[in-house]
Amino acid sequence: MANFVLLHGGRHGGWCWRRVTTRLRAAGHEVHTPTLTGSGERAHLLTPHIGLDTHVRDLAAVFHYEDITDAVLVAHSYGGMVACGAMQQIADRVRSLVLLDAHLPHEGESVFDLNGPQRADAMIALANQSGEGWYIPPADAGRYGITDPADRAWANARMTAQPLKTYQDPSGPTDRAWSHPGLFVECVPSSLEPHLLDRARARSAADTRIGYRVLSAAHNAMVTAPEALTTLLTEVLASE
Repeated sequence: MANFVLLHGGRHGGWCWRRVTTRLRAAGHEVHTPTLTGSGERAHLLTPHIGLDTHVRDLAAVFHYEDITDAVLVAHSYGGMVACGAMQQIADRVRSLVLLDAHLPHEGESVFDLNGPQRADAMIALANQSGEGWYIPPADAGRYGITDPADRAWANARMTAQPLKTYQDPSGPTDRAWSHPGLFVECVPSSLEPHLLDRARARSAADTRIGYRVLSAAHNAMVTAPEALTTLLTEVLASE
């Protein structure tokens, strides 16, 4: 049995992993689903001062206070920025890092650097128009490939805003993430804008230190394809 730490992406929360968590726990695994400051059930803590480093410290603190060791750390989307930064502190507690359609930064790169100037400009404009200049409002779950009406309504009721600063801040050192046993999982066909995660996909496919798998699911596979994702995660354990 293993310890799983499932980290959500931007504008989500630990809630999004519910269907995968149920399956992993039924198989006897221990599962943690932390929610980053300002997101999900911690949305009341949202402030303009929350940045990438805040979220890195959130994740590192979960490992410390929950005494988590020998963990499979699964990071989704923006969560890859957080996980790769936190690995500088928690790598000795992580057996493998799984990046689920997630960013894979080098030191000094921000989400906006990885997404490109067109996407960055659009997000900044959205924050200026609908987020008081400092936060990105919740997105419709359909953007993440959740098309079932009931699932879409469930997710939309839980989506929260994202501090703009978290996407602007450059990553700190990430060398321990790059040198650690890891796997990049590409969701195909992606429901995101074209090329949004191309850099992460290309980097992982080209780097022999990082495994590469394709999952036939939308970007939010934990909601739309929980059985397939759970199977893939348990296969990761079996292959170690």
